[in-house]
Amino acid sequence: MSQTVCMQATDHELDFRGFRFVARTATAGNSATEPVVVLGGSSQDRLSWLRYERLLLSHTSMLTLELPGYGDADPLPVEHGMDFLADTVRHAVDTLSLGPVNVFGACFGASVALRYAQRHPRRTARLMLGGTAVEISPEYTASAKRWRGMVDEGLLDDLAQDMVEQFMAPPDHGLVRRRAAVARLMRQRFARLTARELAMDITHHERLLSHPWSLPEPAVTAPVLVFTGEHDTITPPPVGRRVAQGVRGRFTTIKEADHLVQIERDTDLADLMARFFTDQPLETLSYLNPVERF
Repeated sequence: MSQTVCMQATDHELDFRGFRFVARTATAGNSATEPVVVLGGSSQDRLSWLRYERLLLSHTSMLTLELPGYGDADPLPVEHGMDFLADTVRHAVDTLSLGPVNVFGACFGASVALRYAQRHPRRTARLMLGGTAVEISPEYTASAKRWRGMVDEGLLDDLAQDMVEQFMAPPDHGLVRRRAAVARLMRQRFARLTARELAMDITHHERLLSHPWSLPEPAVTAPVLVFTGEHDTITPPPVGRRVAQGVRGRFTTIKEADHLVQIERDTDLADLMARFFTDQPLETLSYLNPVERF
């Protein structure tokens, strides 16, 4: 996983039903498995996964997306939900001639990834979902409404602190790697949102409250791995386990991490992605708690 790779990366401006969005492809010419499509959370863009490119391109190529409503893409009205975004992913995969792909989704991206696998099974080789749920929790609903009020009142520092407290486990909940550094990074990110980014973030939260996070049908036919940090408080392990049961997949938790496991334990998560997407055993990895099968 630590070897140096010579990579090529390209940004593609694409359009789906009148909405412009951005797709980043990266490759080092290796193809031990199908290309990996990365769908991150609401606070992440296509450049948030650069370290993962360096770690994964020795195995396969990657496609990272800024879908309509996020990053540098066009704003997306709230009436467009996960079905629309999943079909946008399919449009990118087809336009770039990637064929069947491995799909990775974290947090909000997991909802889009699951819908993609349900709506486009022939284009899905494997599915990996992190920090996901069956439905939006009452706690998150209350937080989203509170954040809208903070934006309206211009309380951006309070907003940043509140978001960090919601997405990270409390200090007494258990050991989390790089807790202080990650909390500082998240506060800076939320506090520096531009007016455009704030508007898109508010629309994002309203989208989550307006559309189902998960649908039971159609069934997922691809192999599935669901994971989260063992100390995740926003999508706790029992919630992720319920998702894994519903799709008849596997479930595990990553040690010493919470909901932001992709930042706290990036090297280990990249290793887990590489192993799952190349069909390697997962049962003896030191950074995982036991892997459950449904």
